[in-house]
Amino acid sequence: MTETQTVSPPTKRPVRQLLAASVGNAVEWYDWYAYTFLATYIAAQVFPKSADNSLVPLLSTFAVFAVGFFMRPVGGLLMGAVADRHGRRAALTVTILLMGGSSLLVGLTPTYAAAGVLAPVILVLARLLQGLSVGGEFAASTTFLVESAGPGRRGLFSSFQYVSTTVGQLVASGIATLLVDTLSDGQMNGWGWRVPFALGAVLSLVGFWIRRGAEETRSAEQQRAPRPGLFEALRRHPRESLLICGITAGGTIAYYTWTSYLPTYAELNTGIEKPDALLAGTISLAFFALLQPLGGLLSDRFGRRPLLLFFGLGFALLTVPLLHILRDSFAVLLLVSCAGMVLLTGFTSISAAVNAEVFPPRVRAAGIGFPYSLTVALFGGTAPYVGTLFKELGHSGLFPWYVAVLCLLSSLVYLRLPETAHAPLRR
Repeated sequence: MTETQTVSPPTKRPVRQLLAASVGNAVEWYDWYAYTFLATYIAAQVFPKSADNSLVPLLSTFAVFAVGFFMRPVGGLLMGAVADRHGRRAALTVTILLMGGSSLLVGLTPTYAAAGVLAPVILVLARLLQGLSVGGEFAASTTFLVESAGPGRRGLFSSFQYVSTTVGQLVASGIATLLVDTLSDGQMNGWGWRVPFALGAVLSLVGFWIRRGAEETRSAEQQRAPRPGLFEALRRHPRESLLICGITAGGTIAYYTWTSYLPTYAELNTGIEKPDALLAGTISLAFFALLQPLGGLLSDRFGRRPLLLFFGLGFALLTVPLLHILRDSFAVLLLVSCAGMVLLTGFTSISAAVNAEVFPPRVRAAGIGFPYSLTVALFGGTAPYVGTLFKELGHSGLFPWYVAVLCLLSSLVYLRLPETAHAPLRR
């Protein structure tokens, strides 16, 4: 049989596979998102203050956030290649150990007052390593999850990519909220912001132990085949690589705007108190996690394209009105957050399945990892920085339009996307 004709059964222990992928992924993303929720405290301690503008340290912190994203394509390519050459499980164990080490490094970063310019240098290094890990994690775990699914369940299994991502983010948000509510400003600025990163390093060891018992999903035929070259996916499948970029652009800007930046956006533009903004974000994230399996099941029955269009056109039409009605009100912020989460589910619940169904198994992990992570770096990782920069320039109203236009462009890609929900997955 040719590569495009080979179909083999899924793994025999799908629930255990789901647990291995989900627990490890949750730990990875907890470490990654802890930085976002504690950005204002990191800014105050690691970057020099500006006498002219209080937003300068925050802009610097979000710039480092964006820099970490630009290591994600490298991680997607390298760890994707490890997954395609040596197995999905091998790549997953490497990424979680890398994330644990880099999280510990963030927690140990000295203050600018103590170490001068060395402090932001250490922080940048830690975020680069985290970006490498997260880029590889998505490539490997996406492939691992979808290849572990039974017939007619790829969408459901795909949804757990963002269930676990959201659980990690939810735990990070919840811990940040708890610390802000219980510690004084002096304690938070002194040592409180470091606690979540130390905890993340410990949790990474737990995730590593769970993943060691997972079953390899790369087929025996693929294991016997010659190992693919590092750039083989890009060289032999350029159309598929560009397709991943088009699918992802709108989804990633909407995702990072709603799940990461919205509390800060509300603080900057409405004056809502930080604890209220973090609490609204935490509640809406819990709601978002519950929606994911429903989206996956719907896509298994009705197809991927209807859900993608629901997301893309919904955000193209409603981003500006939703962000425009934000004001200094917890209830309004919560309503806007939850409305966006409903729309966003059309993308997040099935993006792993859609991506995995694009590429053949020989280069599936690397094929997904590089173009996806590059697009996330360009549009998702820069979302907080762009939004804060628009505010700094006095044009904060342009940011919602920026999000809406990108979602509209991705919707044009979804219209032409072939339906793959009911076709067998090549293995």
